[in-house]
Amino acid sequence: MRIFIDSANIEEIREINDMGFLAGVTTNPTLVAREGRDFKAVVQEICTLVDGPVSAEVLSLDAAGMVSEAGELAGIHPNVVIKIPVTEDGLKAIRVLAERGVKTNATLVFSAAQALLAARAGAAFVSPFIGRIDDTGNDGLGVLEDIVTIFDQYLIDTEIIAASIRHPMHVVESAKIGAHIATVPYKVLKQMVKHPLTDLGIERFLEDWKKAKM
Repeated sequence: MRIFIDSANIEEIREINDMGFLAGVTTNPTLVAREGRDFKAVVQEICTLVDGPVSAEVLSLDAAGMVSEAGELAGIHPNVVIKIPVTEDGLKAIRVLAERGVKTNATLVFSAAQALLAARAGAAFVSPFIGRIDDTGNDGLGVLEDIVTIFDQYLIDTEIIAASIRHPMHVVESAKIGAHIATVPYKVLKQMVKHPLTDLGIERFLEDWKKAKM
């Protein structure tokens, strides 16, 4: 399973990218708004940092507007993937963009049915929001597992991005289920690196080394 970061903060992205495992980036309007910068400038800078898919989301609600925005965003860099919500107009836009060779990431997916329709419309990626599904009292990982099972059953080549990750075990369980990608917030990626026994082991090694040198 590949690891993306879900962020629009350049310093966060640069720090995580330097660790050597980062394969892509996802953004959304909320994340970009927090940075207080021009959206297209942020996407362009991210593309210069990370050699992998960079998802940028449209704001239009109608298919024609989505397609128009997608054309502008796709022109920023070849690695840009267009995030489109799974609505009736979103599916229309995904189909048109797929015919034009523009990769899309179907976002705000909350059911296996939505994921299947988006994949059949031509989405390159689908992003089930497992954390937000959990928030409604339902089983986000269960929905993810259903999507993986269906896509495997019918050899659907759309890649599945486990999104709305809340903690490290979401990442581990998504990997066990078979998601192709997890897009993970900066805070959770930092938590994944840390383990108290690792820190304790380093301390003990240093103490033993000091004793050996005495």
